[in-house]
Amino acid sequence: MTSLSDLPIRDDLRGLKPYGAPTDPVSIQLNVNENTHPIPEAVATDIVTALAQAVMSANRYPDREFTELRESLAAYLGHGLTADNIWAANGSNEVLQQTLQAFGGPGRRVLGFPPTYSMHSIIASGTGTEWVTATRDPEYDLTPATVVAAIVEHAPDVIFLCSPNNPTGTSVSIETIVAAYDATEGIVLVDEAYAEFSDLESALTLLHRRPRLIVSRTMSKAFAFAGARVGYLAADPAIADALRLVRLPYHLSVLTQAAAVAALAHATEMLAMVDEIKTQRDRMSAGLAALGFVPVPSEANFVLFGGVADPQALFHKLLIQDILIRDVGIPHHLRVTAGTEAETTAFLDAMADLQALGRVES
Repeated sequence: MTSLSDLPIRDDLRGLKPYGAPTDPVSIQLNVNENTHPIPEAVATDIVTALAQAVMSANRYPDREFTELRESLAAYLGHGLTADNIWAANGSNEVLQQTLQAFGGPGRRVLGFPPTYSMHSIIASGTGTEWVTATRDPEYDLTPATVVAAIVEHAPDVIFLCSPNNPTGTSVSIETIVAAYDATEGIVLVDEAYAEFSDLESALTLLHRRPRLIVSRTMSKAFAFAGARVGYLAADPAIADALRLVRLPYHLSVLTQAAAVAALAHATEMLAMVDEIKTQRDRMSAGLAALGFVPVPSEANFVLFGGVADPQALFHKLLIQDILIRDVGIPHHLRVTAGTEAETTAFLDAMADLQALGRVES
Protein backbone atom coordinates (compact mmCIF):
# COMPACT_ATOMS: atom_id res chain seq x y z
CA MET A 1 0.00 0.00 0.00
CA THR A 2 1.29 3.46 -0.92
CA SER A 3 2.17 5.72 2.01
CA LEU A 4 2.51 9.50 2.17
CA SER A 5 6.31 9.17 2.16
CA ASP A 6 6.11 7.40 -1.23
CA LEU A 7 4.47 10.41 -2.90
CA PRO A 8 6.34 13.36 -4.45
CA ILE A 9 5.04 15.73 -1.78
CA ARG A 10 6.72 19.11 -1.24
CA ASP A 11 9.90 18.70 0.79
CA ASP A 12 8.84 21.32 3.32
CA LEU A 13 5.71 19.27 4.11
CA ARG A 14 7.49 15.99 4.77
CA GLY A 15 7.23 14.84 8.36
CA LEU A 16 4.49 17.30 9.27
CA LYS A 17 1.26 16.27 10.95
CA PRO A 18 -2.19 17.67 10.10
CA TYR A 19 -4.27 19.58 12.61
CA GLY A 20 -6.26 17.28 14.81
CA ALA A 21 -8.20 17.24 18.06
CA PRO A 22 -9.64 14.20 19.84
CA THR A 23 -13.14 13.42 18.61
CA ASP A 24 -14.14 10.74 21.10
CA PRO A 25 -17.94 10.37 21.27
CA VAL A 26 -18.73 11.66 24.77
CA SER A 27 -21.68 13.38 26.39
CA ILE A 28 -19.72 16.44 27.55
CA GLN A 29 -17.41 17.82 24.86
CA LEU A 30 -15.32 20.69 26.25
CA ASN A 31 -12.21 20.34 24.10
CA VAL A 32 -12.40 22.58 21.00
CA ASN A 33 -13.90 25.81 22.35
CA GLU A 34 -17.23 25.41 20.59
CA ASN A 35 -20.27 27.22 21.90
CA THR A 36 -22.08 24.31 23.52
CA HIS A 37 -25.36 26.23 23.74
CA PRO A 38 -27.82 25.40 20.94
CA ILE A 39 -29.03 28.07 18.53
CA PRO A 40 -32.37 29.49 19.81
CA GLU A 41 -35.26 27.73 18.10
CA ALA A 42 -36.81 30.90 16.66
CA VAL A 43 -33.47 31.91 15.17
CA ALA A 44 -32.90 28.41 13.78
CA THR A 45 -36.31 28.55 12.11
CA ASP A 46 -35.45 31.80 10.33
CA ILE A 47 -32.09 30.38 9.23
CA VAL A 48 -33.78 27.27 7.82
CA THR A 49 -36.26 29.49 5.96
CA ALA A 50 -33.39 31.50 4.47
CA LEU A 51 -31.65 28.29 3.42
CA ALA A 52 -34.82 26.99 1.77
CA GLN A 53 -35.06 30.18 -0.27
CA ALA A 54 -31.36 30.10 -1.14
CA VAL A 55 -31.38 26.51 -2.35
CA MET A 56 -33.86 27.48 -5.06
CA SER A 57 -31.04 29.45 -6.69
CA ALA A 58 -28.32 26.87 -6.07
CA ASN A 59 -28.25 26.08 -9.79
CA ARG A 60 -26.50 29.42 -10.23
CA TYR A 61 -23.17 30.51 -8.83
CA PRO A 62 -23.42 32.56 -5.63
CA ASP A 63 -22.69 36.25 -5.38
CA ARG A 64 -18.93 36.24 -5.82
CA GLU A 65 -18.63 39.41 -3.74
CA PHE A 66 -21.07 38.20 -1.02
CA THR A 67 -22.26 41.80 -0.80
CA GLU A 68 -25.20 41.31 1.55
CA LEU A 69 -23.06 39.31 3.94
CA ARG A 70 -20.34 41.97 3.99
CA GLU A 71 -22.97 44.63 4.65
CA SER A 72 -24.42 42.58 7.50
CA LEU A 73 -21.00 41.98 9.06
CA ALA A 74 -20.11 45.67 8.82
CA ALA A 75 -23.37 46.62 10.53
CA TYR A 76 -22.70 44.07 13.27
CA LEU A 77 -19.15 45.28 13.95
CA GLY A 78 -19.93 49.01 13.90
CA HIS A 79 -16.90 51.29 14.39
CA GLY A 80 -17.85 53.15 11.21
CA LEU A 81 -16.99 50.16 9.05
CA THR A 82 -18.65 49.55 5.68
CA ALA A 83 -18.89 46.54 3.40
CA ASP A 84 -15.69 47.69 1.70
CA ASN A 85 -13.80 47.03 4.94
CA ILE A 86 -15.02 43.44 5.23
CA TRP A 87 -13.86 40.14 3.79
CA ALA A 88 -15.25 36.69 4.60
CA ALA A 89 -14.38 33.06 3.96
CA ASN A 90 -15.11 29.51 5.09
CA GLY A 91 -14.02 29.94 8.69
CA SER A 92 -11.33 32.27 10.00
CA ASN A 93 -8.75 29.63 9.07
CA GLU A 94 -9.41 30.36 5.41
CA VAL A 95 -9.15 34.08 6.13
CA LEU A 96 -5.70 33.46 7.64
CA GLN A 97 -4.74 31.22 4.75
CA GLN A 98 -5.72 33.81 2.15
CA THR A 99 -3.81 36.45 4.09
CA LEU A 100 -0.62 34.40 3.92
CA GLN A 101 -1.24 33.52 0.29
CA ALA A 102 -1.32 37.23 -0.47
CA PHE A 103 1.30 38.57 1.93
CA GLY A 104 3.39 35.53 2.85
CA GLY A 105 4.63 32.63 0.75
CA PRO A 106 8.09 31.34 -0.22
CA GLY A 107 10.88 33.66 0.85
CA ARG A 108 8.67 35.43 3.39
CA ARG A 109 8.13 34.87 7.09
CA VAL A 110 5.35 35.19 9.65
CA LEU A 111 6.05 35.86 13.33
CA GLY A 112 4.05 34.24 16.12
CA PHE A 113 4.27 34.03 19.89
CA PRO A 114 3.69 30.49 21.22
CA PRO A 115 1.84 29.11 22.95
CA THR A 116 -0.77 30.31 20.50
CA TYR A 117 -3.33 28.97 18.05
CA SER A 118 -1.82 25.84 16.53
CA MET A 119 -3.28 26.50 13.08
CA HIS A 120 -1.14 29.61 12.67
CA SER A 121 2.01 27.57 12.11
CA ILE A 122 0.15 24.92 10.08
CA ILE A 123 -1.28 27.53 7.72
CA ALA A 124 2.18 29.04 7.41
CA SER A 125 3.55 25.66 6.34
CA GLY A 126 0.72 25.11 3.89
CA THR A 127 1.41 28.43 2.18
CA GLY A 128 5.18 27.99 2.11
CA THR A 129 5.67 30.84 4.60
CA GLU A 130 8.50 30.55 7.12
CA TRP A 131 7.14 30.37 10.68
CA VAL A 132 9.35 32.16 13.20
CA THR A 133 8.59 32.52 16.90
CA ALA A 134 9.48 34.63 19.90
CA THR A 135 9.05 34.09 23.63
CA ARG A 136 6.21 35.62 25.59
CA ASP A 137 6.58 37.56 28.82
CA PRO A 138 5.68 35.98 32.19
CA GLU A 139 2.02 35.03 32.66
CA TYR A 140 1.74 34.67 28.87
CA ASP A 141 1.75 38.46 28.46
CA LEU A 142 3.06 40.39 25.44
CA THR A 143 4.48 43.80 26.22
CA PRO A 144 5.26 46.38 23.53
CA ALA A 145 8.99 46.00 24.19
CA THR A 146 8.88 42.21 23.74
CA VAL A 147 6.96 42.38 20.47
CA VAL A 148 9.08 45.17 19.01
CA ALA A 149 12.30 43.33 19.92
CA ALA A 150 11.02 40.21 18.12
CA ILE A 151 10.10 42.22 15.04
CA VAL A 152 13.53 43.82 14.95
CA GLU A 153 15.22 40.42 15.35
CA HIS A 154 13.20 38.47 12.77
CA ALA A 155 12.10 41.17 10.27
CA PRO A 156 8.81 39.35 9.52
CA ASP A 157 6.54 40.16 6.59
CA VAL A 158 3.46 39.25 8.66
CA ILE A 159 2.88 39.33 12.44
CA PHE A 160 0.14 37.22 14.06
CA LEU A 161 -1.18 38.45 17.40
CA CYS A 162 -3.95 36.35 18.95
CA SER A 163 -6.21 38.28 21.34
CA PRO A 164 -7.69 36.72 23.39
CA ASN A 165 -4.98 34.17 22.85
CA ASN A 166 -5.70 30.49 22.33
CA PRO A 167 -4.85 28.43 24.42
CA THR A 168 -4.07 30.85 27.27
CA GLY A 169 -7.13 33.13 27.18
CA THR A 170 -4.94 36.18 27.74
CA SER A 171 -5.31 39.36 25.69
CA VAL A 172 -2.89 41.64 23.84
CA SER A 173 -3.08 45.28 24.84
CA ILE A 174 -3.93 48.05 22.40
CA GLU A 175 -0.54 49.58 23.19
CA THR A 176 1.25 46.38 22.12
CA ILE A 177 -0.68 46.20 18.85
CA VAL A 178 0.14 49.82 18.04
CA ALA A 179 3.81 49.23 18.89
CA ALA A 180 3.91 46.20 16.59
CA TYR A 181 2.32 48.13 13.74
CA ASP A 182 4.73 51.04 14.11
CA ALA A 183 7.74 48.68 14.20
CA THR A 184 7.10 46.99 10.85
CA GLU A 185 6.28 47.75 7.25
CA GLY A 186 4.54 44.38 7.00
CA ILE A 187 1.06 43.13 7.84
CA VAL A 188 -0.13 42.94 11.45
CA LEU A 189 -3.03 40.50 11.88
CA VAL A 190 -4.89 40.42 15.19
CA ASP A 191 -6.81 37.16 15.53
CA GLU A 192 -9.90 38.07 17.57
CA ALA A 193 -11.80 34.78 17.32
CA TYR A 194 -12.87 35.10 20.96
CA ALA A 195 -13.40 38.86 21.08
CA GLU A 196 -17.07 38.73 22.09
CA PHE A 197 -16.11 37.05 25.37
CA SER A 198 -13.67 39.82 26.31
CA ASP A 199 -14.41 43.07 28.11
CA LEU A 200 -11.25 44.69 26.77
CA GLU A 201 -10.94 47.10 23.86
CA SER A 202 -10.90 45.56 20.38
CA ALA A 203 -8.26 46.19 17.75
CA LEU A 204 -11.15 47.35 15.54
CA THR A 205 -10.65 50.75 17.18
CA LEU A 206 -7.20 50.96 15.57
CA LEU A 207 -8.13 50.40 11.93
CA HIS A 208 -8.47 54.06 10.93
CA ARG A 209 -5.39 55.15 8.97
CA ARG A 210 -3.63 51.82 9.52
CA PRO A 211 -3.90 50.12 6.10
CA ARG A 212 -1.64 47.19 7.06
CA LEU A 213 -3.70 46.18 10.11
CA ILE A 214 -6.12 43.25 9.84
CA VAL A 215 -8.60 42.17 12.52
CA SER A 216 -9.78 38.59 12.01
CA ARG A 217 -13.06 37.34 13.52
CA THR A 218 -15.29 34.26 13.38
CA MET A 219 -18.94 33.31 13.82
CA SER A 220 -17.91 29.91 15.21
CA LYS A 221 -17.69 30.86 18.88
CA ALA A 222 -20.04 33.55 20.15
CA PHE A 223 -22.59 32.88 17.38
CA ALA A 224 -22.63 29.10 17.95
CA PHE A 225 -21.96 28.71 14.22
CA ALA A 226 -18.90 26.46 14.18
CA GLY A 227 -20.52 23.98 11.80
CA ALA A 228 -21.48 26.71 9.34
CA ARG A 229 -17.83 27.75 8.77
CA VAL A 230 -17.98 31.54 8.53
CA GLY A 231 -14.93 33.66 9.29
CA TYR A 232 -14.24 37.24 8.33
CA LEU A 233 -11.91 40.18 8.72
CA ALA A 234 -12.07 43.94 8.95
CA ALA A 235 -9.35 46.05 7.36
CA ASP A 236 -8.61 48.76 4.85
CA PRO A 237 -10.45 48.07 1.56
CA ALA A 238 -7.10 47.48 -0.15
CA ILE A 239 -6.67 44.32 1.94
CA ALA A 240 -9.80 42.82 0.40
CA ASP A 241 -8.46 43.74 -3.03
CA ALA A 242 -5.31 41.75 -2.24
CA LEU A 243 -7.30 38.72 -1.09
CA ARG A 244 -9.39 38.77 -4.26
CA LEU A 245 -6.17 37.88 -6.10
CA VAL A 246 -5.79 34.58 -4.24
CA ARG A 247 -9.29 33.45 -3.29
CA LEU A 248 -10.95 30.71 -5.29
CA PRO A 249 -13.87 32.01 -7.35
CA TYR A 250 -17.27 31.75 -5.67
CA HIS A 251 -15.60 30.52 -2.50
CA LEU A 252 -18.64 31.21 -0.26
CA SER A 253 -21.63 29.08 -1.21
CA VAL A 254 -25.12 30.51 -1.55
CA LEU A 255 -26.11 28.44 1.50
CA THR A 256 -23.27 29.76 3.64
CA GLN A 257 -24.08 33.34 2.73
CA ALA A 258 -27.81 32.90 3.42
CA ALA A 259 -27.27 31.21 6.77
CA ALA A 260 -24.79 33.83 7.96
CA VAL A 261 -26.97 36.78 6.93
CA ALA A 262 -29.96 35.23 8.71
CA ALA A 263 -27.93 34.62 11.87
CA LEU A 264 -26.56 38.18 11.88
CA ALA A 265 -30.12 39.52 11.65
CA HIS A 266 -30.59 37.90 15.08
CA ALA A 267 -27.29 39.05 16.60
CA THR A 268 -28.92 40.13 19.85
CA GLU A 269 -30.51 36.73 20.43
CA MET A 270 -27.42 34.85 19.27
CA LEU A 271 -25.16 36.80 21.63
CA ALA A 272 -27.49 36.54 24.61
CA MET A 273 -25.68 33.33 25.58
CA VAL A 274 -22.28 35.08 25.77
CA ASP A 275 -22.87 36.42 29.29
CA GLU A 276 -23.90 32.97 30.47
CA ILE A 277 -20.74 31.46 28.98
CA LYS A 278 -18.61 34.10 30.71
CA THR A 279 -20.37 33.29 33.98
CA GLN A 280 -19.53 29.60 33.58
CA ARG A 281 -15.95 30.44 32.57
CA ASP A 282 -15.45 32.46 35.75
CA ARG A 283 -17.21 29.81 37.83
CA MET A 284 -14.91 27.19 36.33
CA SER A 285 -11.82 29.27 37.15
CA ALA A 286 -12.96 29.78 40.74
CA GLY A 287 -13.81 26.09 41.14
CA LEU A 288 -10.46 24.95 39.79
CA ALA A 289 -8.61 27.38 42.05
CA ALA A 290 -10.55 26.08 45.05
CA LEU A 291 -9.37 22.58 44.15
CA GLY A 292 -5.75 23.71 44.21
CA PHE A 293 -5.19 24.13 40.46
CA VAL A 294 -3.85 27.32 38.86
CA PRO A 295 -6.26 28.77 36.28
CA VAL A 296 -4.88 31.41 33.91
CA PRO A 297 -7.11 34.54 33.89
CA SER A 298 -9.16 34.20 30.70
CA GLU A 299 -10.91 36.66 28.38
CA ALA A 300 -12.12 33.82 26.13
CA ASN A 301 -14.68 31.00 26.41
CA PHE A 302 -12.21 28.54 27.92
CA VAL A 303 -9.81 28.19 30.83
CA LEU A 304 -6.21 27.00 30.75
CA PHE A 305 -5.25 25.62 34.14
CA GLY A 306 -1.95 24.47 35.60
CA GLY A 307 -0.93 22.47 38.62
CA VAL A 308 -1.63 19.15 36.91
CA ALA A 309 0.89 16.46 37.85
CA ASP A 310 0.12 14.24 34.86
CA PRO A 311 -2.03 15.95 32.17
CA GLN A 312 -2.45 12.82 30.06
CA ALA A 313 -3.53 10.74 33.07
CA LEU A 314 -6.10 13.35 34.12
CA PHE A 315 -7.29 13.72 30.53
CA HIS A 316 -7.98 9.99 30.29
CA LYS A 317 -9.61 9.81 33.74
CA LEU A 318 -12.03 12.55 32.71
CA LEU A 319 -12.65 10.75 29.41
CA ILE A 320 -13.68 7.65 31.32
CA GLN A 321 -16.26 9.84 33.04
CA ASP A 322 -17.63 10.93 29.63
CA ILE A 323 -15.93 14.35 29.70
CA LEU A 324 -13.55 15.45 26.94
CA ILE A 325 -11.17 18.39 27.48
CA ARG A 326 -7.87 19.31 25.75
CA ASP A 327 -4.21 18.61 26.34
CA VAL A 328 -2.54 21.48 24.48
CA GLY A 329 1.02 20.33 25.12
CA ILE A 330 1.94 22.83 27.84
CA PRO A 331 3.61 20.94 30.70
CA HIS A 332 1.33 20.42 33.71
CA HIS A 333 -1.58 22.24 32.03
CA LEU A 334 -4.92 21.35 30.44
CA ARG A 335 -7.56 23.48 28.72
CA VAL A 336 -11.31 23.23 29.18
CA THR A 337 -14.11 24.99 27.30
CA ALA A 338 -16.74 26.89 29.26
CA GLY A 339 -20.01 25.12 28.50
CA THR A 340 -23.49 25.18 29.93
CA GLU A 341 -24.18 25.34 33.66
CA ALA A 342 -24.83 21.59 33.71
CA GLU A 343 -21.62 20.81 31.82
CA THR A 344 -19.59 23.05 34.14
CA THR A 345 -21.09 21.34 37.18
CA ALA A 346 -20.29 17.90 35.79
CA PHE A 347 -16.70 18.91 35.03
CA LEU A 348 -16.05 20.47 38.44
CA ASP A 349 -17.67 17.53 40.24
CA ALA A 350 -15.46 15.13 38.30
CA MET A 351 -12.36 17.16 39.12
CA ALA A 352 -13.28 17.16 42.81
CA ASP A 353 -13.82 13.41 42.78
CA LEU A 354 -10.50 12.77 41.10
CA GLN A 355 -8.62 14.94 43.52
CA ALA A 356 -10.37 13.44 46.51
CA LEU A 357 -9.28 10.01 45.32
CA GLY A 358 -5.70 11.21 45.17
CA ARG A 359 -5.54 10.70 41.41
CA VAL A 360 -4.25 14.18 40.65
CA GLU A 361 -1.84 16.42 42.44
CA SER A 362 -1.95 20.19 42.61
